[in-house]
Amino acid sequence: MTEKQLREKVVATAVAWLGCKEANGSHRKIIDTYNAHKPLARGYAVKYTDAWCATYVSAVAIVAGVADILPLECGCGPMIALFKKLGTWRENDAYTPVPGDVIFYDWDDGGKGDNTGNPDHVGIVTAVTGTTVTVIEGNKGNAVSYRTMKINGKYIRGYGAPDYAGKAKESTPGTPQAPVAATVYTVKAGDTLGRIAAKHGTTVAKLAEINGIKNPNLIHVGQVIYLTSAAAATAKLAKLGVINSPDYWAQATSKVKYLDILLTKAAEVITKPGTRTSTPEDGVAALVAAGVIDTPAYWLANYDTFPSLGLLLCALGGAVK
Repeated sequence: MTEKQLREKVVATAVAWLGCKEANGSHRKIIDTYNAHKPLARGYAVKYTDAWCATYVSAVAIVAGVADILPLECGCGPMIALFKKLGTWRENDAYTPVPGDVIFYDWDDGGKGDNTGNPDHVGIVTAVTGTTVTVIEGNKGNAVSYRTMKINGKYIRGYGAPDYAGKAKESTPGTPQAPVAATVYTVKAGDTLGRIAAKHGTTVAKLAEINGIKNPNLIHVGQVIYLTSAAAATAKLAKLGVINSPDYWAQATSKVKYLDILLTKAAEVITKPGTRTSTPEDGVAALVAAGVIDTPAYWLANYDTFPSLGLLLCALGGAVK
């Protein structure tokens, strides 16, 4: 998918909720989408009566599959902080946005100079024509609706500019990709643990250990067999509600050094989800204190080298506290 297509997907996702409003409760599907995604920002589940402009933008990111570049939050200020962390915050009010960018407002803006006040509202840019910016927003008049602004107009606080180009480069059609190793296997008729082990380059003893199988000669059709310790660990963490994309993280272990060890050790000590730490640094500190990480310098230096790895550290760190 190209950068343009990614931006169009985000805009289309945002527009699909046009007209949802509090008056008939149709806005609840947006809040439900946000709350269903784990980990929740700061561990907070948004209420139907809360202000939901940032929740709407986050829900769009979740559905469009761009939560790794458009950070999830239910508050405008914390969302700006996350954009700054990603290096994709545009402070200049006169920045010319592109569809798919995120615009923040401050209603106390006096219209002079670059506004640096507290943000009050947020939306997603859908079109730019000349100097006119069209934005779609959640919780505008208690509904999803449009607004038009002038570039460098009054009330603009700044912009979040997700790295669509970088994300598009990762998934450019025709780019040779290394095959993704299977992480789970579902038992079929005629299977034995020995055949499954041989097919996936492992051993019966290893599969039995990973899956807690007491009798290696007794497996049944439809049974899910985790092929790696990391796959079993991510499945457990997902079941507990600590993460919500176990396949993504199980497969990421082939791309992120030591991630399999991190996930396995974390799953051994985590028994329930916790409030996500505010920063990856805090997450690493919590994991060190819990005995999960003994090389904090590595994770602090590399958490921003793989999509959402920083968020994973925040989720795991919050769960071991």
